[in-house]
Amino acid sequence: MDLKEIQNLIKFVANSGVAEVKLEMDDVKITIRTTLEGNVSEATFVQMPAQAALQPVAVPQQIAPVEATPAAPAVENSNYITVKSPMIGTFYRKPSPDKPLFVEVGSTIAKGDVLCVVEAMKLFNEIESEVSGKIVKILVDDMSPVEYDQPLFLVDPS
Repeated sequence: MDLKEIQNLIKFVANSGVAEVKLEMDDVKITIRTTLEGNVSEATFVQMPAQAALQPVAVPQQIAPVEATPAAPAVENSNYITVKSPMIGTFYRKPSPDKPLFVEVGSTIAKGDVLCVVEAMKLFNEIESEVSGKIVKILVDDMSPVEYDQPLFLVDPS
């Protein structure tokens, strides 16, 4: 089996949607593993010479990029209260495109004030403040997807 045939096999496996392929012939052993996205995550090619130890040959790997996770809040944020999303959905800072923002950095809020809207399954859910204070930071961009328990705002309760 030549290099061109091996490269074609790797491409075929990546496009086929299978998770793993193992191919063993007389003197060649190939294992190809893919990710859910179809990228080749690992490919191993071993040629077995007559009565000799197995010699792995490195094949370039494609690994899905790892998304950076936000760093933990700094010590200076320890006195702030974090308002988190109660659901998965899309975050909106205004009730509709032609209306003003609910809150901005520096806005003073009271308990029960609407801070934003999270759309989930075509339902627009108003997220109300559970504390009184001042908005210090808005942690999510308008019209961005949010996860359950994702921090949305930092509030200074003093």
